Amino acid sequence: MYGRSHEWSTNISDSDSEEPKLPLNQFYPYIRCALCCGFLIDATTITECLHTFCKSCIVKHFFYSNRCPTCSIVVHQTQPLYNIRPDRQLQDIVYKMVPFLEEFEKEQMCKFYKERGLEVPKPVVVSPPVPVVLKRQKKDNIPQSVFTIPPELDVSLLLEFVGAEEGINNYKPLERRYVRVSGEATVRHVELFIRRKMELSSTCQVDVVCGDHLLDHYQSLKDIQNSVGEEALQDGLLVLHFGLVLPSQS
Repeated sequence: MYGRSHEWSTNISDSDSEEPKLPLNQFYPYIRCALCCGFLIDATTITECLHTFCKSCIVKHFFYSNRCPTCSIVVHQTQPLYNIRPDRQLQDIVYKMVPFLEEFEKEQMCKFYKERGLEVPKPVVVSPPVPVVLKRQKKDNIPQSVFTIPPELDVSLLLEFVGAEEGINNYKPLERRYVRVSGEATVRHVELFIRRKMELSSTCQVDVVCGDHLLDHYQSLKDIQNSVGEEALQDGLLVLHFGLVLPSQS
């Protein structure tokens, strides 16, 4: 994304170039939103596939789908809004390429707020960087970490591999055993995660067990944690054992 944007700005801003000027419509595939077919406003990029849309368009789209509108990749199983980021560099390019678009958008925003009797938000002023003076802090005044875990990701998993049935050999070890997910996720989601990370064959079956219970695909992790109770927890982690077996012959 950033390499592409840099190439645009180089070709367009070089007024000394002898290359002929290109019509704006040749850049439409890069500066227009595929959802509303208008020029990008608040350009927002999906981190999984780098496709970009208007912020309002992609947020509305995620109300009823968790897939990218362009390539249909699953952005996130339960919270696709976690995997979008503002693309300010691309938005700056759009404003420079399309005359009066930025001014028109500001007028529309002011009109929107005034019609509803709301205060127009003031533009964010970026302060120049100030030299940071490091001071030794008391132990009690250590600041909290900037990163906070979203409340929706309320179940911590420990995935323990118990082995594979004879005849199953081609698989990678599961390097990421500790996972934090939504309690609404199901055993099926866990199985798909294991399949992808271990690069399992479609003929291989994944059995997931919690305590003495063989779990069904439709069971949610929150329900499992509530039904099994403290017996399934280890230092606050929900422990799931899984093994690889060959499908039974009918």
